[in-house]
Amino acid sequence: MSLQALQIGVKSFINLSSFAARPRSLKIGQLGSLRLRVMSSKRGVSSSIKSAAASIVDDKKDSKLKGMSGDCSEDVLIEESCWKVQSVEFQSIKEDPAKIEAMTVQELRATLRKFGVPAKGRKGDLVFALKHFMGESSQELEERVSFNSLENISLQKNTKRTSDESSVVSINTVSEVSGFKQSKRRMKQSYVEDEIVKVDTEIVTSKRKLSIKTDDLVTLPQAEPWTVLSHKKPQKGWIPYNPRTMRPAPLTDGNSVKLMSWNVNGLRALLKFEGFSALELAQRENFDVLCLQETKLQEKDVDSIKQCLIDGYENSFWTCSNAKLGYSGTAIVSRIKPLSVCYGLGIPDHDCEGRVVTAEFDSFYLVNTYVPNAGDGLKRLSYRITQWDPSLSNYMKELEKSKPVILTGDLNCAHQEIDIYNPAGNKRSAGFTEEERQSFGSSFLSKGLVDTFRKQHPNVVGYTYWGYRHGGRKANKGWRLDYFLVSESIADNVHDSYIVPDVNGSDHCPIGLVLKV
Repeated sequence: MSLQALQIGVKSFINLSSFAARPRSLKIGQLGSLRLRVMSSKRGVSSSIKSAAASIVDDKKDSKLKGMSGDCSEDVLIEESCWKVQSVEFQSIKEDPAKIEAMTVQELRATLRKFGVPAKGRKGDLVFALKHFMGESSQELEERVSFNSLENISLQKNTKRTSDESSVVSINTVSEVSGFKQSKRRMKQSYVEDEIVKVDTEIVTSKRKLSIKTDDLVTLPQAEPWTVLSHKKPQKGWIPYNPRTMRPAPLTDGNSVKLMSWNVNGLRALLKFEGFSALELAQRENFDVLCLQETKLQEKDVDSIKQCLIDGYENSFWTCSNAKLGYSGTAIVSRIKPLSVCYGLGIPDHDCEGRVVTAEFDSFYLVNTYVPNAGDGLKRLSYRITQWDPSLSNYMKELEKSKPVILTGDLNCAHQEIDIYNPAGNKRSAGFTEEERQSFGSSFLSKGLVDTFRKQHPNVVGYTYWGYRHGGRKANKGWRLDYFLVSESIADNVHDSYIVPDVNGSDHCPIGLVLKV
């Protein structure tokens, strides 16, 4: 190969490396191991290397002068060309959304990466991500790409200037062979190796460390994380719960009642929560009865809380813990005046913690319950499964002798593996032990009570509780601990059993039941 051809090849490669090293135009790890192989005799290798090095130095001087003069027309043309390709593909997919479902996993990932969107997860996650991205208008896409283009050009100028001042080209006839080490798990500390000229076993290289700011990476906002299937070991056919698409149309004949239940994890704190408005919840859901658990009120607090009740819900019934202040507590708030109200199970050992309120209505009993947690180290597991559950079950059966029963509240048990994000990792965690799950089945489901949500949605993954640790709610790593269980005699009258996952203010969210009466 002639010396002129070698110089042209080296210059072309450096231009490509300079373009590929842009941190936002091309992702790190996609550069690959770019090589320029020069076939020559052993005698001509040394002179070829020296000529290549001289060419590199001349080209770097030229590029430095161009960068100082502010000439970036070539960059603009490249960015505009990239944008045009993205814009055409964007419009094509947007005009025919069916293409998204027809794409393979590889095609989905390739398309998402073109638009700078993270491409991780299963096919369902990728389809959701691309559909979410397609929600942007083409004008928004143009603005976003144009802004990135200008920023890339500015960043490249600084990069070239820094590289020209600090990089040193070293030429050795024998040198270590180095290459790119790609690691998807180390995006925050990535090394970009550019200007690599490999002549057989000889390398001319300079390394420069780029610090990548996390706000430069495009992240997909998850405004509705519950609509993404989140489970450690999902089974075939499982789908995430989406209340916007899975709730039936409201009843219009008026012969129905809407009940809601919510573990508020401290009512006073909830009322001070800036993002919560009980009035907005009542207006949106228009419930008839609201059951609350874990109010953590003392008896001296009840009167002042009653004064904060929403107009139209003047009927409220509260029970508080006497065994431990600021602990447990349940309440029923209703715009329908009940026929009667009673507190507890009628067993002193169970009734000192304010865990049960029962309201009798025309066609059913409503039992609002906050079931004891087995606790840290499962200290109360034995009490839970040998005393509490059987006592509550017997209480329900006595009520059923006169009319159907609805049991609601935080029952502190994820009954099946579909009801918890990580079943394998929680076998001995309170709320998912084998003992609690068996007791839930034998004390309630085997005694004629029906899990209304699971009956309506047998293969749906829907959670009602997310721990505050590790951002469980944002990642939808939760548990289904809150239920509406109803007597078999009225199970077919359930019009809707649903979860309201978008309401914050507690580590639980509200659940609802619409019953034809």
